[in-house]
Amino acid sequence: METFVGLDVSQEVTHVCVVDAKGAIVWNGQCASTPTAMSKTIEARAPSATRIGLESGPLSTWHWHALKSMNLPVICIDARHTKAALSMQVNKTDKNDAAGIAQIIRMGWYKEVGVKSLDSHEVRAMLGVRSRLVGMRTEVTNQLRGVLKNFGVVLGKGKGLRFADRVQEIALGDGILHESLRCLLTLLRNISEQISCLDERLAALVKDDKVCRHLMTVPGVGPVTAASFVSAIDDPAKFKKSRDVGAYFGLTPKRYQSGEVDRNGRISKCGDGLVRKYLYEAATTLLTRVNKWSALKAWGLRLAKRSGMKKAIVAVARKLAVAMHAMWTTGEVFRWSNAPVAA
Repeated sequence: METFVGLDVSQEVTHVCVVDAKGAIVWNGQCASTPTAMSKTIEARAPSATRIGLESGPLSTWHWHALKSMNLPVICIDARHTKAALSMQVNKTDKNDAAGIAQIIRMGWYKEVGVKSLDSHEVRAMLGVRSRLVGMRTEVTNQLRGVLKNFGVVLGKGKGLRFADRVQEIALGDGILHESLRCLLTLLRNISEQISCLDERLAALVKDDKVCRHLMTVPGVGPVTAASFVSAIDDPAKFKKSRDVGAYFGLTPKRYQSGEVDRNGRISKCGDGLVRKYLYEAATTLLTRVNKWSALKAWGLRLAKRSGMKKAIVAVARKLAVAMHAMWTTGEVFRWSNAPVAA
C-alpha cells in the first residue's frame, strides 16, 4: 500500500501521521525527536513509505541527513508553504500539523528545500560566530565612547590598537570609572583576539578551496564574502540560471499585481541575510575603493547618478552574485570589460 508520512518535529517529541494514497489516516502517534526513534516508528507503521515530509527548522538539517543515511525517502519542505497550507485549520495542534504535512506530501503541493552539506553548515556556523563577535566588539567600543562622553572625554575617530591604547591611557587610575573602563577594555581585547583567530582559520580554509580562490579574483570580494557565498549555495547546480541567485539572496524587488495595479517594491530581503550583507559590502568596495575600472563599476556609477548610491550598491550586489555563480559554474575569469573571455 502506498503511504505518505508527515513529521511535526519539536525538541523532545515528534508527532507522526501516516496517510494512504486517498488521504485516509492510517496511523497517528508520536515518538522521540531523534533520527533513530523516527526511523523505528516509520519502519513499524509505514515500512514502504513513498515520501516522508518534515518542515525546515533548527533540527531539520540533523534529521534530514540522518534519515537520508538510513535510505529513507525524506523531504524537507519550506516552512512558509506549510504555514500557508495549514492556516485554515480551526485547531492548531501538533497532531493536526503532522496530518496536514502528510496531506501536503501526498498531494505534492510543496516546495522542497535543498539541505546543505554538513561541511557547509560548519563554515556557516563559523561565519555566524564571527559576525556575532564583530557586533559585540562594536557594542563594547560604543559603550566605552558613551561612558567617557559623560565625563567630557570625546574620543576621536579610530579603532583597533590605537583606540585601545587611548582608552588604556585614560583608564590608568584607582577610581570606580577607571575600573569600569579596564573591564570593558579587557573584554574588547579578548573579543578582538577571538575574531583574529577565526580570521586566521578562515584564511586557511579559503586558501585550500579552489572555488573560493577563484571567486576572490572578483574586485571587492574577500575571504569572508567568498566563503559565505560558497557555503550558502553549497551546490551551484541547483540554479538553472545564474540570474536566479539574486532572488535567492533577496536582492530583487518584490512585485504586487492585482487587476490594474502593478508595481515593484523594495528588495525582498529573503534568503541568507549574512551573505546579502557581505555582497553589499563587496559592492560598496567595488564602487568606492577599487581603483581599476571595470564594466560593472562603470555601470554602477552611471546608475548611482540616476537613482542614488544606495540603490546602485544593491544593484551591483545582485550583479556580483550572478557573476560569481556564473564564474563558479563555467570556470570563467571576471570580465573587466564587456568583451567575451574564454574559460
